[in-house]
Amino acid sequence: MIISQTPYRVSFVGGGTDLPAFYREEGGAVLSCAIKRHMYVTVHRRFERSIRVAYSKTDTAPTADKVEHDLVREAMKLAGLDEPLEITTIGDVPAGTGMGSSSTLTVGLLNAFHGYRGKVATPEMLGEMACRIEIDILGKPIGRQDQYAAAYGGLNYIRFNRDDTVDVHPIPCRAETIQELEDWALLMYTAQQRDANQILGRQSAGTRDKISVLREMRGLADELRTTIGSGVEAFARVLHRGWELKRSLGFGISDAWIDDWYAAGRRAGAVGGKLLGAGGGGFMLLLAPPEAHDAVRQALGRPQELPFRVDRSGSRIIFINE
Repeated sequence: MIISQTPYRVSFVGGGTDLPAFYREEGGAVLSCAIKRHMYVTVHRRFERSIRVAYSKTDTAPTADKVEHDLVREAMKLAGLDEPLEITTIGDVPAGTGMGSSSTLTVGLLNAFHGYRGKVATPEMLGEMACRIEIDILGKPIGRQDQYAAAYGGLNYIRFNRDDTVDVHPIPCRAETIQELEDWALLMYTAQQRDANQILGRQSAGTRDKISVLREMRGLADELRTTIGSGVEAFARVLHRGWELKRSLGFGISDAWIDDWYAAGRRAGAVGGKLLGAGGGGFMLLLAPPEAHDAVRQALGRPQELPFRVDRSGSRIIFINE
C-alpha cells in the first residue's frame, strides 16, 4: 500500500495570469503558498480482477481506460498502471471552495501511482504531468499555478513563460514573517460552492479585453516578491488592491453578497484579503490584527473556518507497506 499526502494552496495575487490566454502573450506570475490541509490518496493491490476507485461515489472498472473518474483514469495511464487496484481519495476540504482541489488531487494521484511503481517523481515532474492531464488531455479551461503549488509546497513566486514552461522560486523570508502571516490570517467559508471551470472559461474568452488589468495583477506578484518582509499589514494592503482588481474583471468572480461580506470584514478590522480561487464562492482569506479577529468573526456571522498554516512541504509519500 502507498499513501500520498498533498497540500491545498492559497493564492495571494496574480491569479488569472496563469491562464494560457494571458501568459502565452504576456507571461504571468503569481505568489502563493501551500497550507496544512491535504488530499490523501491510497493505492493498494486488489484481489479481484478489477480497479475500484472510492471517492464521493464508488467506481469499478475492468481496465484503466474504463475508469469513470477522469483524473484517476488519465493519471493511471500516464503513470503506466493498468492492473487490479484499490484507489481511495480523501480530502480535508471539499471541491469547489477555491483551494485548488482538482489539481491537488491530480498531483497526489500521480505521486502515489509513481510510488506504487517504485519510481520517484520530482515536484517539477508532478507539476508538469498534472498540467498535461488537466489542460492538454482533458481540456479544462484552467491555469498552471495550482499544480505546481501542490507539488512544491511552501511559499513561492511562480512564473509562467510564453513557451508553457513554469519557473518556481521559493520566497526567502524569516520564520517570524511566516508566523505573523499565520497569526493575522482568517480563512472563512462563504458557504457557497461553484464550478471554477465555468468562471475560468469565461475569463479565458474575455482575456484580450482585460489585458491592462491582468498586467497590474501580475505586477502585484512581482511587488510582493520583493516586499514580503516589510510586514503583514503592508502585505494585506497589496492583497486588497489585488482583490479590487480581480473583482473588476467581472466573469462572475464576485457578486453583491460577496462584496458585502468582504466589506463587513474590513469594517470590523480586516486590512485586506480576497476570495480564493476563481471566485464565485468558496473560502475568503482575510488578514486582520489578531485582536480584531473576534470582531471580524462576529461581523460575518461566525462562519466555518479553517486554521491557516503554511506547509513547507509539497506532495509526499507518507506510507509504504509491501
